[in-house]
Amino acid sequence: MAATAATRAPKLQVAVEKPTPYTFDLGLLLANDANPAKIASSAAGKDAHEADLAAVARDGAQALVNQLLTTCRIDRTTNDGVLLNLPPVATALPREKPVPEPKPPTKWEQFAARKGIKPKTREQRRNLQYNKETNEWERKWGYKGANRSAAETDWLVEVKTSQYEKDAELAAKGHSYRGEGRRERKERIKRNERKMRKNQERATRS
Repeated sequence: MAATAATRAPKLQVAVEKPTPYTFDLGLLLANDANPAKIASSAAGKDAHEADLAAVARDGAQALVNQLLTTCRIDRTTNDGVLLNLPPVATALPREKPVPEPKPPTKWEQFAARKGIKPKTREQRRNLQYNKETNEWERKWGYKGANRSAAETDWLVEVKTSQYEKDAELAAKGHSYRGEGRRERKERIKRNERKMRKNQERATRS
């Protein structure tokens, strides 16, 4: 134990004194040191170089902690430490990238603004609707969605007399009347996606 105590690093001073005082931006936890740093060159040895860098970093951190504890209002003290209320940020930091420009309104957004149409609420966007026939809640789209026609889901599909010729044509092409509803629904989805892309392109050009 005696050897361990002898090799323990000496306790450093809490007060940090510099010829030119630090300036602080406590909102950013920033301490500016205007004093020239005395850092040993790498030629003097890696240990000396690293020790000087660590000393400069330690002094800056200690000065920042001192300023925080003497300036900021203490919110509360917990078992993990002290919680402080930081002041507003005073240093204007430059952005890495320019401020993003607002996206131009799409054709639908322009139409909605003219007609006074408001966006749907969260409740209105829910993928559920009440079926009065079955007295149950069902999905509007997706798995077992209500947008699927009976020709896609029912095990038995009634084919009207006027559909016989169409069913024969589908069978000749390798399709079926049952799959025709799914194909039409997929085509509607693709048409809507094409219209959406055109609206976005039109908005970016305007």
